[in-house]
Amino acid sequence: MADTLTLFTSIGLSEQRTKETLKNEALSSALREAIAQAQSVQSGGSSSGVDKAMGTLLYNMVSRLKDPKHLALLARHIAQRKIRTELQLAAALDFLKNHRGGDSAVDQRELEVACGVGVVVTPEQIQAAVKAALERHREQLLGERYHFNAGLLVGEARTALRWADGRSVRDEVDAQLLRLLGAKTKADLETKKPKATKAFKNAPENAEENANKPAEVVTAKKTTEDATSTSTSLLDQLRGEALKFHKAGENYKTEGYVTTPSTAALLRRHLEATGGRVRTRFPPEPNGILHIGHAKAINFNFGYAKANDGICFLRYDDTNPEKEEERYFSGIREMVEWLGYEPHAVTHASDHFGRLYDLAKDLVARGHAYVCHQRVEEMRGRSDRTAAPSPWRDRPVHESLTLFERMRKGVFAEGEATLRMKTVMEDGKADPVAYRIKYTPHHRTGNAWCIYPTYDYTHCLCDSMENITHSLCTKEFQARRSSYYWLCNALDAYCPVQWEYGRLNFTYTVVSKRKIVRLVDSGAVRDWDDPRLFTLTALRRRGFPPRAINEFCARVGVTVSQVTTEPHLLEACVREELNETAPRAMAVLEPLRVTITNLPEDSVTTELSVPDFPADEARGSHVVPFGRTIFIERGDFMEETTVAGYKRLTPRQPVGLRHAGYVISIARVVKDSRGEVTELEVTCRSSGTTMDPLDKPKDPLDKPKDPLDMKPKAFIHWVSEPLRCEVRLYERLFLHKNPEDPSEVPGGFLSDVNPDSMRVVGSALVDRSVRSAKAFDKFQFERVGYFSLDPDSTGDKLVFNRTVSLREDPGKI
Repeated sequence: MADTLTLFTSIGLSEQRTKETLKNEALSSALREAIAQAQSVQSGGSSSGVDKAMGTLLYNMVSRLKDPKHLALLARHIAQRKIRTELQLAAALDFLKNHRGGDSAVDQRELEVACGVGVVVTPEQIQAAVKAALERHREQLLGERYHFNAGLLVGEARTALRWADGRSVRDEVDAQLLRLLGAKTKADLETKKPKATKAFKNAPENAEENANKPAEVVTAKKTTEDATSTSTSLLDQLRGEALKFHKAGENYKTEGYVTTPSTAALLRRHLEATGGRVRTRFPPEPNGILHIGHAKAINFNFGYAKANDGICFLRYDDTNPEKEEERYFSGIREMVEWLGYEPHAVTHASDHFGRLYDLAKDLVARGHAYVCHQRVEEMRGRSDRTAAPSPWRDRPVHESLTLFERMRKGVFAEGEATLRMKTVMEDGKADPVAYRIKYTPHHRTGNAWCIYPTYDYTHCLCDSMENITHSLCTKEFQARRSSYYWLCNALDAYCPVQWEYGRLNFTYTVVSKRKIVRLVDSGAVRDWDDPRLFTLTALRRRGFPPRAINEFCARVGVTVSQVTTEPHLLEACVREELNETAPRAMAVLEPLRVTITNLPEDSVTTELSVPDFPADEARGSHVVPFGRTIFIERGDFMEETTVAGYKRLTPRQPVGLRHAGYVISIARVVKDSRGEVTELEVTCRSSGTTMDPLDKPKDPLDKPKDPLDMKPKAFIHWVSEPLRCEVRLYERLFLHKNPEDPSEVPGGFLSDVNPDSMRVVGSALVDRSVRSAKAFDKFQFERVGYFSLDPDSTGDKLVFNRTVSLREDPGKI
């Protein structure tokens, strides 16, 4: 194992990628063989000749190669620098799909022509192709200047010169743009409203706020926000990949798409049914609550459809009744709508159970599927490289049809029979299961079925039935792309195009549904919506605004590579949003009683008007009482100054009271029998003059002689006649960055739970302006942080969750 790890890292694979590869025995074996073949071509047979670029091509080759008989041929071409780019490799793999007879059946000259071996694209050709692209868009370029999407020019030039080096094309585009437009002006450097904004006008920039407003109000507000926005829209982030996307009905133009004699007719019928509109779908499994990674998928699927005036379905992949519950169905839709998206239609895989069953029989009748009696443990992890085919693979069609009918009627026990497809996935997995037996009532169909289709069988066919144009999924489903195309074509059904993008991962958390269940069962968290988790319900309960989550997804963008990000990047989006939308209030988490002695005991409580947003007082205000007794944060007083630069209240240092217009100075420190400070007696004066609050000109306060009467160095917050509340302060749920990595956490993720991930402050005080707040309402408690009202709140006790601190703190979530 150690030798293999060293071998794989020596060719440029990251340690994480190497560990993932070693978990797949078939992939590891194929990669070792490919490296050996490349080494045999290199001088001296050393791995030192296999550089990172070559190693990446070898890895991508073995992970996508359907027929291992061609491994040696491709490895040699890569080692000989005949295949130098991903584009060439993809072309070679496509070419070899139709050659199952091994290397001897391959015309190597045809292969090399198909993947551009030896083709030299000269600088002059690149220059000419770029010039032609610029001429086609010259008028628009002169109008939009550097705001024009230069990626379009690169894409057109690459189309004209298939084997051109991408970097060289990009450099030439930049050079010709400079010659045409000159240096960038100040206007060129200003942020321009993204073109995609119009497509997102119904999207969720502020879903909660917009929910009950008339459409014209929302549109007007959104237009203003778009005009002033400085962030890049999701679609602009996407454009680098979206340029590769096919237009509706032009599926066949996509690299790797498999066509058949029926393809043209099927695409015509598809266009008649859809009118040429983009159609996407978001297909979650209703066996858990959506997490932050799903937010990216939701934004991508719904956003791409909106950006192209298309439609997006919410389709539940409800094919596993053992793990599905009603709360997951409703919870998923609730979160989609919370993020601001409205599905064109809500569908279920179970809507198509009858049709899927008929298609399965058709697949058997065509000789593409068979009933198998191997047990799950016999099939798990096997591939055509590591195991012999099923002994039932070649059973007669009529026999499989009869047995499949018996499966449907409940003759077999669970695990006694499956229906398997005669295909090999891109990761080498052979004959995936299409149907299995489960004697579990279904959430929607009850006991009507005892056999249920798998994802590998259902997903592409549901996409086909719903006339999806772009089947967008995360990178781990790339290994299913070939079987996706194979199954649609095997049944002469319309075949959508599958596009993959990198999934979004977070450090210091887990998002696996199975692992979240273990966290709940162990008592580490309360439920799926525990604010320490990164499920969407948890983030909502924590107080994360949907607009901030969508903004975060836009900043992450949609790339083909896997993205692992730190929680503080999401928090930054949350702070930016809440700074603009969360009204201010004052709260004290660790109260210290303060009595203002120069206010008479029978003095009337004053009501002060405090702005909701101090930076923009026109946005409203609220009223707070101010009386003889107030409460301040215990940390805002220090009897003996032990901290350098401490600017808050001390016996020799006065402070101002925010919004009150008064400065307080210590008159007496009251302590209990243990010597702990229990109360402060202070005097106060106006922060603008030396007059006291009662405006008595003969009061000694009118004659400041002490340095204490000077302008205060700081202003602190306070509360008077407050409400008692509970405040929950959260930190990271796990102690280590990667709690699922056994090398980092040998005891498993449950052993890494942070025992101090939640601290409850049961006797906090908050000003009365929040009395009428509703669950999920958000506030900035001045000088403390951003908080959201928890649904646990009652009429007698408010409960607040700290959403984020006012500033980034690496120790917080």
